[in-house]
Parts: sequence; structure tokens; C-alpha cells
Amino acid sequence: VLGKLGEGALVNDVLRELIQAGSRPGAGEGSGAPLLVPRGSCATLDSVQRRPAAELEEDCGDPAGSLRPIVIDGSNVAMSHGNKEAFSCRGIQLAVDWFRDRGHTYIKVFVPSWRKDPPRSDTPIREQHVLEALERQAVLVYTPSRKVNGKRVVCYDDRYIVKVAYELDGVIVSNDNYRDLQSENPEWKWFIEQRLLMFSFVNDRFMPPDDPLGRRGPTLSNFLSRKPKPPEPSWQHCPYGE
Repeated sequence: VLGKLGEGALVNDVLRELIQAGSRPGAGEGSGAPLLVPRGSCATLDSVQRRPAAELEEDCGDPAGSLRPIVIDGSNVAMSHGNKEAFSCRGIQLAVDWFRDRGHTYIKVFVPSWRKDPPRSDTPIREQHVLEALERQAVLVYTPSRKVNGKRVVCYDDRYIVKVAYELDGVIVSNDNYRDLQSENPEWKWFIEQRLLMFSFVNDRFMPPDDPLGRRGPTLSNFLSRKPKPPEPSWQHCPYGE
């Protein structure tokens, strides 16, 4: 085309001539139909052609395997549901059920083991049987604690929560910012900033935000998914032909 129009041809003239040349009989022989890729798609033409059909079909749905593991700060969730006055185990159950309903299969809740003790006036606890049920389902994990000379020695359960979520590349469910752990490890700092899912309770309704990282961040569905769905493509008509 440049040999025909000259090196100084306008871009529009070059494109128009290319389209006309490509539409002539025999111009497309030996090659399959062109594969259209939407504007803004992160996939290249070659990568789309090489991917197997099963993988493409998997992206269309959201199977459990593509969802991130969920690690719940049980104490934070329970105290939030109990209005910071009591350890409400029902709040933990509500959070677990919410993620189960979305299809998550890996859900772990961390609670200090001393919460198995009978409730006292200074440490009220509600519906303690919920913890027993979740432990039987292998959802709840008790972090170690013991008594030494009548004093309770408690291991730092926040460290368990962040460490497990980081190793599994999952999501932390808590309203705690874990500032002390952020200062310990720069990788943990980035992880907590990017993978912390905060929440609210409206009566007995567990409600995480639709925009966990702010209005300019990913949607809640993408935040919880290993394979975020790209935004809807905006097709643009070619101005030089069909």
C-alpha cells in the first residue's frame, strides 16, 4: 500500500486501501476467520486462540475453584454482632452462611480456645453451641491458650489469621486493620491493604461493601474471585468499513 500511495500518504488513506485490499477475492485464503477481541480486553489474539475451550467456558461461570479462600476473624465478627458488649456466636454463623451461599468452599474461622470456657459476667458469650457446631464441620479453628499460675496465657490469634490468609492468597474478613502486623512485614502490609474485607451487621444481616477497596476499586465479586471478570467490553465500529 505504501508503494502505491507513497511514503507520505495520510493514515486514513492507508487504512482505507488496506481494507479494500483485504476484501478482494483470495486475499484471506489460507487463514481462518478473524477473531474479534473487544476493546479494553486484557487478552491478546494469540492467547485467546491458544486457550482450550474448557478454560474459556470456566471463565464464563464462577465455579467454587475460582473463589478465594475465606479466613474470618471470629472474635472481631462476634463482637461486632454483639455490639461490642457480648461475644455473639450467631454473628460468626451469619458470616459463614453468607460465604457458603456464594459458593466458597474453603472457609476458616479463628477463635481463641478460651472462648470454650463457660461465660462469665466480664466475658459474656451468646449461643456458644454455634462454635461447637462449626468445629465439627471443620470450619472453626481454636487458637492456643492456657492458664499459668491462674493467669490466662493467650496466643496472638491475629497472627494466625493473617498468616493463613497470606499463604493461601485468600481474603481476611475483619474490621481490624492489624496495624501492628503491617509494621512487622512489608509483604503482610500490602496483603492486608489489598485483601481485607470489612463488613457491617444490619440486625442479623451480614453485609460486606460492594466496593471493598473504594469506589475506584474492584467489585465485591471480583475481589472474592481468583479470576476477576473483565468489565463489559465497549465495541467500537470501524470507521473505514463494515
